[in-house]
Amino acid sequence: MAGKEGFKKGSNKPRSEYKEELLAIDRVTRVTSWGRQLRFRATVVIGNWKGKVWIWTWKSWEVVDGIAKAIADAKKNIVEVPIVKGSVPYDVQKKYKAASVMLHHASEWTWIIAWSSIRKVLALAWYKDILAKRYGSTNLLNNARATVKALTSYKK
Repeated sequence: MAGKEGFKKGSNKPRSEYKEELLAIDRVTRVTSWGRQLRFRATVVIGNWKGKVWIWTWKSWEVVDGIAKAIADAKKNIVEVPIVKGSVPYDVQKKYKAASVMLHHASEWTWIIAWSSIRKVLALAWYKDILAKRYGSTNLLNNARATVKALTSYKK
């Protein structure tokens, strides 16, 4: 089995094209006439390190089930983002709800300078030299969505 291209070592399952990163797991409680109903919300970022990235959330009674469903739905909705010499083509600022994100082209060997959820999105899309600044909200999910919105706003 050693040396088979595209397969995990010691397994018959092919390797996934995408790298998944768990952004957050949150407990969500809804109060109904039957009492409190506890569920979990899984937020996942996926990318292929070649310019494709997406973020997705899913609620479920089980954590593992929620993560699996979020990954499956994110793969269906993945989008391609532009990469020019490891960075963004030009500066952009986008807003999602109360979160605002500014992406700035950086010189070579700057690496990724960004806040946690923004850094994960940019790393999975395979940006190497980029500066990012968040304004407003510190919410992980809204900042990640603002980043994806900014990345998809570039004209082709």
